[in-house]
Amino acid sequence: MKPVVLITLGRLPKGLDLARSFHRLGWRVIVAEPFRWHLSAMSNAVARRYTVTAPALSRERYLDELRDIVLKEGVDLVVPVSEEIMHASHLAGRLPVGVQLYAMPPEVLMPLHDKLQFVGRCRDYGVAAPATCALGTPGAVDLAQAGDHIVKPVYSCSGRGVLFRRQGDALPEVTPGQPAIVQRWVKGNVLSTFSIAAAGRPLVTVVYRGAVMSGTVAVCFERVTEADPQHRPVIDWVSRFIAAAGFTGFISFDLVVDADG
Repeated sequence: MKPVVLITLGRLPKGLDLARSFHRLGWRVIVAEPFRWHLSAMSNAVARRYTVTAPALSRERYLDELRDIVLKEGVDLVVPVSEEIMHASHLAGRLPVGVQLYAMPPEVLMPLHDKLQFVGRCRDYGVAAPATCALGTPGAVDLAQAGDHIVKPVYSCSGRGVLFRRQGDALPEVTPGQPAIVQRWVKGNVLSTFSIAAAGRPLVTVVYRGAVMSGTVAVCFERVTEADPQHRPVIDWVSRFIAAAGFTGFISFDLVVDADG
């Protein structure tokens, strides 16, 4: 009998790539996706697809529907993909015995997505991170006076809400319910990583850079190989973080390598 995997995203190319990879390895692939039609919908690598509630509308209904699919299809492995992991990680402790969830539990995962708590974790783990303070604190004022800096929401992605400010610029007012950070503006070469990790061990890490940019967001990429002198320091940073966090799952970073390396 084939093992069964449930992938929580079908609309992006990464979801289709995962479906094809599991299919080639002999798995039966199920896809759960809020959109009725999506990139993976007609793939012959997908045995069955389900339309589920968008987790942003109702996380509990979304989780209940995923659990029902797990029971109905005899799923062995749940693989959260992309932003869905912020919700699907809450399946931890809700799945039948023997069903694996390829993600950290929310109490570990959520602080890593909080940009202020993340920097604290970096310090705890002994990896470099820029000086960072909560907007509205004396430390934030000191950072803004000391040099060029960045203001950004505690939770954000794709460059949303990011402000690049010069030394001495007045900081924005704190918006109730929308916490933000002030961070030293590190200037240098931006490199990104993607890792597959298990129990604190990186199984594979790919380093890449943006080749075509739309503002601060890369829309086309090129791989950075071992021949690049910045490859090894980045790999070391990522490996140390994953080991210290005891991380399992997919994990990605954007890193800035400054002039001093």
